[in-house]
Order: sequence, then structure tokens, then C-alpha cells
Amino acid sequence: MDAAKLTALETPVRELSQLSPPPPAESIALTIDDGPSPLWTPRVLDLLAEHEIHATFFVIGEQVKEFSKLTRRITDAGHQICNHTETHPIYIANMSKKRVRKEIVEAHDRIADVTGVVPQFFRSPGGAWTKSILETVAEHDMLPIDWAVDPRDWARPGVGHIRRTLMKGKAGNIMLCHDGGGDRSQTLKALDTVIPKMKKRGLTFVAL
Repeated sequence: MDAAKLTALETPVRELSQLSPPPPAESIALTIDDGPSPLWTPRVLDLLAEHEIHATFFVIGEQVKEFSKLTRRITDAGHQICNHTETHPIYIANMSKKRVRKEIVEAHDRIADVTGVVPQFFRSPGGAWTKSILETVAEHDMLPIDWAVDPRDWARPGVGHIRRTLMKGKAGNIMLCHDGGGDRSQTLKALDTVIPKMKKRGLTFVAL
């Protein structure tokens, strides 16, 4: 997707219709944050392969450094890989522009060096957005990405809660899940049910 054609640069994208050109009408996007994790990312990748879908992974730079082979496995499997900062500072909105830039640029360069893929999209930790974050993202030809459906799976609210929340997803939505940051077994169990049900509903999973 040509970053020059993308339309929403001043506010983060929450729906696929905000991309230019937008994907087909019955598309839905699964995005996966906070990896790569040596324990959970391989299981997520196996699950996605089993269901024959592609997802978008927002990875943390220091994790990419530590697990470079696993990072390459994500891209080799045809998934999209994107920038989720170098260290995942949850208080990024309170950081100076210099520190924000360091977080974004270091991860950007590391992902490109490890995978050969220049990230086109950026997601801020916790969905925190400020003028300096958005400006830095734009300067590096990335688009800021949020989400429309959030099951808060990182908090391990139970398989049923994650499943029910994800099943509320509609065509055009960007959904948020996690493969890093702790035990993701509930996420895996929920997705194993949700993905085939959504496909039966006529939805097609797309990377951003």
C-alpha cells in the first residue's frame, strides 16, 4: 500500500475504510501487539496458518532484537510487521519529543534491518496519541493505527469475554489482540473459535 496515498495522518486509523485504497467491503483486520514472544508468537503463527489468514503484528523493537529469527518468521509467513516502539513506554504521551522520536525511530530501523521490511504503520502503546507522536510517525512515512474492537485480552478476562467481544467485530473493523506481555492462552483459545465463525459469516481477514 502506497503511504503517499493514505488519507488519515492527523488522527489514528480505526477502520479499514480510512485506508486508501480501502480493502474489499467484507474485510476485517486482526492486529496482534507486544511480541515477538518466544512462547506465544509461534503458537499464534501456527493458528493463523491453520486457518489460512494473514494478520498485522505490531512488534516491540527490543523484542525484535532479542528474537530476530522469530521476527523474520512473521514476515516469511506473509504477515505484515509494524512499529510498536522500542521499549513499549506506556506513558509515551508524557515523554519529550526527543524521547518519542528515539522510541519510534529505533524500532523503525531495527525492524527494517532484521526483516528487510520498512514498517508502514505505527501503533502507540496503550493507544496514546499526541501531536509529537503523530508528527514523528508522519515524518517516517507511517500511518498511525488504532482499533475498533478491543477485548482487553492482555488482562486475561476469560476466553468467553474475549470471544464475545471479538464476535462483535464487523466488516471494516480493526481488531486488537496480543501475543506478548504475558500468558496469551486465552487469546489463542478465543481466536481458534472466532476466526472460523467470522469466515462463515462471510468476512475476509486482511493485513493492513
